[in-house]
Amino acid sequence: MAEPVRARRLTDQEGQRLQKIVRRGTGSSVRLRRAMVIMASASGNTVPAIARLVQGDEDAIRGVIHRFNEMGLACLDPQWAGGRPRLVSLDDEAFIVATATTRPETLDQPFTRWSLRKLAAYLIKNPQRVVRVGRERLRQFLRKHQITFQRTKTWKESNDPDRDVKLARIEHVTNSFPDRVFAFDEFGPLTIRPHLGASWARKGHPDRLPANYHKLHGVRQFHGCYSVGKDTLWGVVRRKKSAANTLTALRSIRAARPDGAPIYIVLDNLSAHRGATIRAWAARNKVELCFTPTYSSWANPIEAHFGPLRTFVIAGSNYPNHTVATRALHDHLRWRNANARHPDILAAQRRERTRIRSERHQRWGHSRAA
Repeated sequence: MAEPVRARRLTDQEGQRLQKIVRRGTGSSVRLRRAMVIMASASGNTVPAIARLVQGDEDAIRGVIHRFNEMGLACLDPQWAGGRPRLVSLDDEAFIVATATTRPETLDQPFTRWSLRKLAAYLIKNPQRVVRVGRERLRQFLRKHQITFQRTKTWKESNDPDRDVKLARIEHVTNSFPDRVFAFDEFGPLTIRPHLGASWARKGHPDRLPANYHKLHGVRQFHGCYSVGKDTLWGVVRRKKSAANTLTALRSIRAARPDGAPIYIVLDNLSAHRGATIRAWAARNKVELCFTPTYSSWANPIEAHFGPLRTFVIAGSNYPNHTVATRALHDHLRWRNANARHPDILAAQRRERTRIRSERHQRWGHSRAA
């Protein structure tokens, strides 16, 4: 006759721990029942009596006792691995991640992005490694590796062969002669229509603008001039960009420094900015034109100052015509020049500067990011 199943003798630490679990009765119900089984068996109770105590199966109780005799109190926290064995290995998981982050046309697939259905179908039939995985499990793998469905973004890389030379020249003059450095650029197109914006209002009652289906006023361009040393911004609204309008703006910049000292004007390489007439005028009037590289207009100091114009003049507006819009623009410029260090102006400039830098992914004058 086989000996009855019984838990081995408990140590003082094991007995105290089991007693604490049984008396408190909190935590996992599985842990509590197993502690009761081990404690009852060690104190001399038979398996049938323990089965009646915990309302359990005798074979299961014998299994708990055998596990305790083999591994001690670690049996209180069983490491169950429910379900069938894992079919997708770690190598398969790495292959799934690499495939999901590869453009489909690179793998000779006739589409530009993956869906879960297309990706699962490709993993089953691909010639490199066959991986059978369902769509839900595939989504879990991607989420585990922080791969999400995101909108594609674009950027422009400057192809100007003199890019570094031009950026170095702009950086040199702005650091060495800030009182003689000016910037010029166009801001637009300015249209007459309701522009979305933000304002203070009662919760659930936002300020509303009427819909506009007829745009009969055309567009305008603000030709802006900025003095780096004095931190002042001025300009005029024109109907279009042209060499004549550019030359008029450059003359106003030259007039801002009537002492005849050489000045530097930073502007982009638009065709209306670099004609023979403009170059000849600049040579006669001691003006050096510092052109930004191709696709790098962010290097122009005036770009950051267009942000407040968009924030405080354009956003949330509904001007009836260009005359009213121009008057509002010049009113803001007068206020801005009188309050150039206002915190709102500085914050808007920082936001615009951050947006510009995020487009180029690097800071001009520094080494290019990999």
